[in-house]
Amino acid sequence: MFIPLKRSRAIARMRASGQIVAESFQILAEHIKPGVKLSELDRLVEEHLKNRGATPLYKGYRGNPPSHPPFPGVICASINHEICHGLPDERILQEGDIIGVDIGLKYRGYCGDACVTFGVGQISAEAQRLLDIAKECLRVGIQAAQNGGHLNDIGMDIENYADTQHVSVVREWGGHGVGKSLHESPSVSHVRSPRRGPALRPGMVFTIEPMINAGGYEWELLDDGWTVITKDHALSAQFEHTIAITKNGPEILTKL
Repeated sequence: MFIPLKRSRAIARMRASGQIVAESFQILAEHIKPGVKLSELDRLVEEHLKNRGATPLYKGYRGNPPSHPPFPGVICASINHEICHGLPDERILQEGDIIGVDIGLKYRGYCGDACVTFGVGQISAEAQRLLDIAKECLRVGIQAAQNGGHLNDIGMDIENYADTQHVSVVREWGGHGVGKSLHESPSVSHVRSPRRGPALRPGMVFTIEPMINAGGYEWELLDDGWTVITKDHALSAQFEHTIAITKNGPEILTKL
């Protein structure tokens, strides 16, 4: 597997892109509350990206195949039992919801990509536990991404931890390399693999973004062609960062 290595200048630009992603989440944190429309959250992020000179990557994205319907929003907004790719439509947030927001952008030629799951108002103990576990899964995955380690160490450590918490990890969607394009090599698994995969080296840049379900890992795709939900309608939460491998350990590029 060929994994492109980024020079320090490229990583510096990706760090700048990541800062705009992080700023967007900081803005959202102040506005995610009961009674707010998803479309309003989308507008806030679109406005911030425009003000910072960044280009949204999701709006109009068709995925694969090219005949796939274009994604209508700047953010992905996935509520409760939605795993990923939820539409930022006219739905209104309710007290106790959880909402996963995924933001991708390009700035000065390089991409930034991250996801945060927020609680809306007062959430249940069950929902808070899932958010805490999902956040820890990301931390564990990042900690596994060490220079001289191996790519599939990441998924092994994530799933091993998830098993101790009696939650499941979605198998079909993983992290991905990122640079001038949103999706580059490698694909990053969040579950155990029979092989350790390629060695990690300084200059590799990719996302880690485990999707953690309170129930089973099985999923269904809604008729809108985008929204992925848990098959058993159990809650799902996701946290994501873009990281760079350095000789001193992983650097988070999408952190304030």
